[in-house]
Amino acid sequence: MPRRRVGGPRSGAAVEAGQETVPVRVKINGVEYSHNVEPRLLLVHYIRDVVGLTGTHVGCDTSHCGACTVLIKGLWGDGWLAVKSCTLLATQADGKEILTIEGLAKNGELHPLQRAFWENHGLQCGFCTPGMIMAALGFLLRNPSPSREEIKWGISGNLCRCTGYVNIIKSIEAAAKEMREKGTAI
Repeated sequence: MPRRRVGGPRSGAAVEAGQETVPVRVKINGVEYSHNVEPRLLLVHYIRDVVGLTGTHVGCDTSHCGACTVLIKGLWGDGWLAVKSCTLLATQADGKEILTIEGLAKNGELHPLQRAFWENHGLQCGFCTPGMIMAALGFLLRNPSPSREEIKWGISGNLCRCTGYVNIIKSIEAAAKEMREKGTAI
């Protein structure tokens, strides 16, 4: 059962005495969190440093690499949207639901995208993989039957320095097929 966590920042994200803070309430991977944070705290740092979910990576802090990609529900419209979490303040996610790479596996079973990346060698060093998977999922939720060219476009905001993208695209194709056949989304 999801639990609720309330409190201040974890170590490494301490707020200095007398510094202005604002309340943030979010649901991440089905768990509610409530913290007082600096108004300028980026969502990626909230997820990693305050909540302690380190699967969302900080690659560039400039929105160029996509390593920090997460899904947010209700940010723009009602559905899930892949967002680079270094482009949002934690306060902008207040009241929203967030899905990170840690929230994809269910009951010990990998999500079809996670399994496809593993089975099709869609990763090497693995640094970009969480963001790549989350970007791919956001794309597949909008386009469950993409062409190879559409997949390339769908992950174009995420950089991988190791694989050359061939097996990443192959992984997304395999996952899309399985997700359609099994009716899997998130």
